[in-house]
Parts: sequence; C-alpha cells; structure tokens
Amino acid sequence: MPLIRQYLRIASRWRWVIAGAVAACGLLGLVATLLMTPQYTAISTIEISRESDQVTNFQGVERETGVADQEFYQTQYGLLRSRTLAERVAAQLRLIDDQSFFEMFGAPADDPAFELSSGRYPAGARAARQRIAGQILLDNLSIEPTRLSRLVSIRFTSPDPAFSSSVANAWSENFIQTNLERKIQATSYGRDLLQRQLAEYRERLNDSQRQLVAYASNQQIINLPAQSTGDGTTQERSIVADDLAALNAALTEATADRIQAEARSRQAGSSGATVAALANPAINNLRQRRAELAGEYQQLMVQFEPGYPTAQAIQSQINELDQAIAREEARVSGSLQAGFREAVAREAALQSRVNQLKGDYLDLRRRSIQYNIFQQEVDTNRVLYDGLLQRFKEIGVAGGVGVNNVAIVDPADVPQEPSSPRLLINLLISILAGVMLGAALALGLEQIDEAIADPAEVERRLGLPLLGSVPRVEGETPKEALMDRKSELFDAYLAIQTNLGFTTEHGVPRSFAVTSTRPAEGKSTTSLALATTLARAQRKVILVDGDMRSPSVHHLGNVGHERGLSNFLAGEDNIESLTFEMTELGFTAMSAGPIPPNAAELLTGNRLSVLIERLLQTYDHVVIDSPPVMGLADAPLIAGRVEGVIYAVESQGIRSSMVKTALARLASAHAHVIGGVLTKFDARKAHYGYGYEYGYSYGRDEAAAAKNT
Repeated sequence: MPLIRQYLRIASRWRWVIAGAVAACGLLGLVATLLMTPQYTAISTIEISRESDQVTNFQGVERETGVADQEFYQTQYGLLRSRTLAERVAAQLRLIDDQSFFEMFGAPADDPAFELSSGRYPAGARAARQRIAGQILLDNLSIEPTRLSRLVSIRFTSPDPAFSSSVANAWSENFIQTNLERKIQATSYGRDLLQRQLAEYRERLNDSQRQLVAYASNQQIINLPAQSTGDGTTQERSIVADDLAALNAALTEATADRIQAEARSRQAGSSGATVAALANPAINNLRQRRAELAGEYQQLMVQFEPGYPTAQAIQSQINELDQAIAREEARVSGSLQAGFREAVAREAALQSRVNQLKGDYLDLRRRSIQYNIFQQEVDTNRVLYDGLLQRFKEIGVAGGVGVNNVAIVDPADVPQEPSSPRLLINLLISILAGVMLGAALALGLEQIDEAIADPAEVERRLGLPLLGSVPRVEGETPKEALMDRKSELFDAYLAIQTNLGFTTEHGVPRSFAVTSTRPAEGKSTTSLALATTLARAQRKVILVDGDMRSPSVHHLGNVGHERGLSNFLAGEDNIESLTFEMTELGFTAMSAGPIPPNAAELLTGNRLSVLIERLLQTYDHVVIDSPPVMGLADAPLIAGRVEGVIYAVESQGIRSSMVKTALARLASAHAHVIGGVLTKFDARKAHYGYGYEYGYSYGRDEAAAAKNT
C-alpha cells in the first residue's frame, strides 16, 4: 500500500483519538489566550544607508561598503541589539530607579539590588539594576529588517502602550547618536595616529636625502635632472650614460656607412660598370656619343670597306671616346676607394671612444650602487610621506562634515490595539498542535495495537495469502444470508471460492479444513459457506464437523449429533448412517458425533485419513470444520490429514501475535495453509481504501430502502 494511503488508513482508524487531541488542545489554547495579559507593540522605522551622503569627495576612516556587502548590515543589526545601547536607553528614560518598570516586567524581588530602603532602591546597586534593565529591554525588543531594502523596524512590546512607544523612539534616537559618536571617535583616533606617522616619515625623508647628497659629493657622481617614471618614482641620468648613448648611436651609423662603402669598393674592383659609374652623367654622355658613332660606322660598312676615309675618321673618334670613358671610370673607382678608407678610419675612431666610455660607465655603475640605494630610499620615503599628508588632510575635512547614514523614517506611535494575544492565531496554533499530538498518539496506538482490521494486514502482518474478506452479517443468520444468492455474504464467499481455484493445479483443493485461532472467529460459517458455494457450482460436497469438543454443524441441519465423526473414528464403518442431507444448501453433512472424553486420542490414528479417502471416492470435495488451534491438539492433527487449511481471522477481534503463534503450531505439524479469510469485516466502517469493496450492494440496499419509504 502507498505510504500516503497507509497514513490515511491510520488516521481513519484513530479518528476519534485525533479529534479528542485537537479538541483538548484547542480548549487549552482558548483558556490560555483568555488568561494572557494584553501586550502592545510600538514600531519605529529607520533607514540605514551603506554610506553617508557624499558632501565631499574625501573618504573617512571607516571602510566603505560595496553594493552586496551584507557584512555591513549584519553589523548594524548587531549594534541595534547591543547591551550598551540598551543600557543607554534605560538610563535616558530613567528606568534604573523606576519601581513600576521592574514590577511591570517581573524583576526578581529577592535580588539585593531591588531591596527597598525608605521607598527607594539602594544607590550602590545602580550598575546592577542598569544591566538588568538593559536586559529586560533587549528581551522585549525585536529588530526586523525589511527584505530587499534599507529599512529596519524597531519593535518593542510591553503591557503599557505609551511606554512601548517611548522605548521604540528612544532606541532609534540613541542609535543615531551612538553612530555619530562612533564616527567622530574613529576620525579623531585616525587623525592622531596619522599625525604621529607624518612626523616620523618626515624625519626619515630628511635623513635619506642628506645621505644621498653626501655620497654623491664623495664619489663625484654628477647626474642630470630627474625624470618621473610610471610607478611614481624618479630616475636620474648620468652624463657618462648620455655620452655613451650618443657615441654608440654615431658608431652604429659609421659602421653602416663603412659597410656600404666597402660594398661599392668591391664592386668597382670587380668591373668598371659600377653603380656610381652608371650614375655619372659625363660617362653616360660619352657612352651615348660612342653609340651614335658606332651606328654611323656600321651604316658605312654596308657600302664601303674599313679603309674608307670617312669610316676611318669615325673609327678614330670611337677609339678616343673609349679612352675617355675608361679614364672617367678609373676616376670614379678611385673616388670609391678613398670613401671606403675614410669610412673605416671614422668607424675605428668612434669604436675607440665608445670603448673608453664603456669603461667609464662601468666604473660609474660600480660607484652608483650605493647611490641608487640611497635614491630609492629617498623616493620611497617621499611617496609615503606625500600619501600620509594627503590622507591626513582628507580625514580632517571628512571628520568636520559629520553626516550620519542613519535616519528615522517613521517614529513610533502609541499603539491603539494589543498585538498579543491573538485569539485566532493561538487557536490555529493550538489546533495544529492538537493535530500533531493526535497524529503522534495515532501512530503510537497503531504500533501498539495488534488487531487485524483490514484485509491488507492479513498479508502484511501474518504473511498469509489473502483469499478474501467476509462482511459482518446483521439481522439474519449466516444460513439465511447464504440462502439469498444476492446477499453480501454469498458474494464474498463466492469470491473466496474463485480464489481457491487458483491455489492448486486441479483447482479448488479436494479436501481442506477451516480453522481459526480461537472460537467464534467465523470458521464454522466459512466452512458452511464454502460448502454451499461449491455445491451450487455443481460439485458434490460433504461438510464434516471436526470440532468434537463444541460441535455446531448439526444445528444447521436441525438434527442431533448422536452419530457422526467420532463414531467413525471409534471404529464404525457405515458412513451413510453417519451423514445427513442439507437439502436447502445442496450438500451432505456429517456431524461431530458424540463428544468423546478426549478427541485428540481419536485423531491420532489413521481413521481420519481413511475417512477422507473413502469420502473422496463419493464426493468431489471434503470440507472439515476444524476446532480452533490455540489450546487444542485437534486442529494440527486434522490439518496434517487434508490437502490444505483455510485460516479464518476475525477482523478487529484478535491479536496478530496470537495468530502467528497458532500458524507456527500448524507449520510444526507440516500443515499446508492455503490462505487466510478475514471474517466479520465491517466494510462501511473500513479504513481508507476499503470502503468501495461492497459499495454496489450498499447502494442497492439504500435505493431499495428509499423506494419503500
């Protein structure tokens, strides 16, 4: 069964216990509410900003808080609940010596601080009374921040509405005053501390500057004016470094010129067609003139021989031009060689000077190590001193502004109606407590109670397969109910017979006994009903009364029990003389016979097994109404002779522990228990989940009753 349905079943079963607990708690809550003293709550609302209004751009000593800084607000709430603030309010309202105040809140009368002397409290115990008064105020005060806002409600509750209002207003006003005082004290302390630090760092800066100047004079270190760097420090430049940088740049340029001149010189040495020669205009003009003459000469060679005078004249001019071109190219090549030698000499001179300056610079670096240390100390002291001086000025300005970040939004009014007790809320709480108490009692009783109330408990508690449940019959006998095929009892046993058909391979067991834990649990009715349903299913059935201590089957047939089972067990073999017909129900029955002195002795032999074998030769099913299991040996003896046992369990009539003990006795006799039948089950009063099992028949009966009326 689902867990929720189990709880609903328990609640339905113990509903009167739960209702009683709810009623008792509700009545107790009503009486307690009516006896309570009315309390009045006054509310003062303040706003706590994260920071003061920015009258200046300067920061104070206190740390600024971010947008999501909940630490700030939690600190403010703690300050509102501080003992110092409570005692300050008590002193302002003059509650320390107010006798009515302590009587209102029930101060301890046996405390020496409250011993009256001439109608007044002792003056020597004012400090103790102040602590007690502050604690009383804190006990009746509540601080409630408004969610997602900067508003805070200060609530004070007391039997006097005017007193509640005065305490709430005094609390908010004193909180603002203490906040201002705390800021002023923090600023004053910070200013004094910074002033002492300023004097110390000023002296450090002066000492470091004197050390720097003295060392520079001794080591002849001359630096150019300082330049500011990105990190706020200064960097001085030496003359040697500047000279070295300039000469090194000139050396780089001379080297580049020498490389270029060397390249041009090598080109001129390899061939006359150098870049400089090609770029010379005189050579270019000579080459152009020669080309023109060469062209004319070739034209003449087409018509004349080389000895032609004109051709010879032109050839002479060409030769002169070739000589002029050679002379010009030689002059250009000589110029390139001279330029290369000059570049080499210039580079060598610059290299020599740079090497000299490198030595001077390295010497300066060695002598400047301590100088740089002194310079760094001077820069550090100057930065620290300037920062402290600026901060000192800002604190002085910010401390003089005096802006508070706490403001009163709504002062507390005198409450007109009491805040407690609240009748409806108290009743709801009492009812809820009653429900919880009732639920606890119901769960406890459910754990203690061993009664089997529902069909599901047959399987859950006993471990037996459930064959079915049988309703309680009222107003008629079981026999009369079985005669009506539309009755609830017949329908229930018909369902049980159907379930029996699935217990063996051949359907309903041919021989089975019906027993129970104790008498009057419905086993005889179950035996009678199963015999009836099997007979109406066109089966030949015999019902044997196996309870030879308290027989009951013969009453159903309106016969005596002078002849029956005990006669056969005693040795008589004529079975037909021991039976009688139940014509109304359609089956044969065998009574228990004369009550023997000890029925268990008759059952220990094999006569019962012989009887069952002979009956099965004539009948389809043998149903034995067995005696109860507890206290008797008869039921285990009978159970060992039949094919199976049907166990009847009375609903809400027997403890599950007794049934388990009885089942253990049957198990020790190697009896096969087919399943359990829950008898006398009141479906209309069933727990949650079983109210619809016989719903159709109930609806039919109600409709018939309505029609008759």
